[in-house]
Amino acid sequence: MGEVNNEQLVEHIFRHEYGKIVSFLTYKFGPSQLEVIEDAVQEALLKAMQVWGYGEPLKNPTAWLLKVAQNRVIDTLRKKKHLAHVDVLLPSKNSEPQKEEVLLNTAIGDSQLKMIFACCHPSLSAEYQIILSLKLIAGFGNREIAQALFKKEETVAKSFTRAKRRLQDKVRTLDIPLELGLQSRLKIVLKVIYLLFSEGYATRSGSGLIKKDICMEAIRLALLLTDNKYCDTPEVHALIALMCFHASRFDARIDSDGNLVDLENQDRSLYERELINIGIYHLEDASVKENPSDYHLQAAISYYHCTAKNFDDTNWQAILQLYDLQLARSFSPIAQLNRLVPFHRVFGAEKAMKSLRDFEKSPYFIDNALFNAIKAELLLELKDLKGSKLSLQRAIDRTHNEMERNHLYKKLKAIDA
Repeated sequence: MGEVNNEQLVEHIFRHEYGKIVSFLTYKFGPSQLEVIEDAVQEALLKAMQVWGYGEPLKNPTAWLLKVAQNRVIDTLRKKKHLAHVDVLLPSKNSEPQKEEVLLNTAIGDSQLKMIFACCHPSLSAEYQIILSLKLIAGFGNREIAQALFKKEETVAKSFTRAKRRLQDKVRTLDIPLELGLQSRLKIVLKVIYLLFSEGYATRSGSGLIKKDICMEAIRLALLLTDNKYCDTPEVHALIALMCFHASRFDARIDSDGNLVDLENQDRSLYERELINIGIYHLEDASVKENPSDYHLQAAISYYHCTAKNFDDTNWQAILQLYDLQLARSFSPIAQLNRLVPFHRVFGAEKAMKSLRDFEKSPYFIDNALFNAIKAELLLELKDLKGSKLSLQRAIDRTHNEMERNHLYKKLKAIDA
C-alpha cells in the first residue's frame, strides 16, 4: 500500500509542485540561471522516484524536494563561480515544523505570483508568454502544450527555447510590476491559469480524465491574484467562479468503477455544494454593468449546469443565449461546437444537424473528437445508426485520453446492442 501511495506522491510532485519549486528557485537565483534550476529540479525529481519508492511517504515532500534542488543549484553555481551568497528559506533541524511550513508556503506563493508576471513580460509575444507559463509554472510537457494551443510538439519545443532565452535577456529579477504594468499583463495571466485548469479538468492524454490537484492549483493561483488590489478585478472573480463551478462536479463525472459519466447521467447529489456556493460568491463579486468578459459568460453557463435539478430541467435557452453572446464577442470553433449542445436541446436534432453541416463547410471547421461525438449523437437521434457508428469511431480515433476512448467505445457497442 505504501508503494502505491508513493507512486501517486511522485506523480503529484511532477504535476503539482514542479512550478512551485522552479518559481521559488528562480526568485532566489534569478531567471539567468533557469537552465541550472530546471536541471536541478529534474535531478531532484529523479532522486525522489528512487528514494520514495520505499518506506512511508514524507510529511513535507515539497520541502525535501526544494532542499535537494537548491543544494544542487548552489553546488553548480559555486563550481561556475557564479554564486557568492544566497539566503536559504528552508526548514532547519531545530525549527518548529508548522511555523516553517507556513513560512515556506507563503514564500512559494509569493514567488509563483512573481513568476507568472515575469513569464507574461510585455517584451514577450503572447504565444511565448503562454508557453513559458505552462512549462515553468504548470510543468506541462510539450505534447500537452501542443494540444492546448493546437500546435506541433516540435514547434512548441523550439518556441520554449527561444522564449526562455528572451526572458533571461529581459528579466533580471522576479518582481510584481507596478500598477500599469501589472494590469496590462493580467489578461494573459488569466488565460494561462485557465489553460492550466482546463488541462487538469480534462487531461488530454493518459489514463485519467480529471487531475483534481492541477485544477485546485489553478484556483489557488487565481485566488493569489485577489490579494493584490490592482489584480482584484471582476474578470478575476469571474474566472474563479467558473473554475469553482466546474470543480464542483468532480465526483459526479467519474463513477465508482472509474468510468466517465456524461452530464446527462451524472448524479447531481454528488455535486460539491460548498464549491458551488464559493463560485456564486465570486460570480456576485464579478458583476459588471456592461461588457462582460468571456469568463463571465462561461461562468454563467456553468452556473446553470451546476444548479439545475436534472439534465432536462436545465435552462437550455439561457445557455444558448450566453453562447451567442460569447461568439458575438470573439468567434471560437470550440465555442461554436459547444453551442450545438443547447441548440439541439432547444430546437431539436434536425435543426442541430443542419447547423453542424454549416459548421463543417465553414473555414473554421475542426475535425476533432468533440465534433464527431456531437455528430454521432445527432445521427443516432435521427435513426442513422451507420452514420452514428462511423462518427463515434472517428471520435475514438481522435481522442488521446484512454478514459474518454472507453466512454465513446461503450456508446459504440450500445448501438450494436
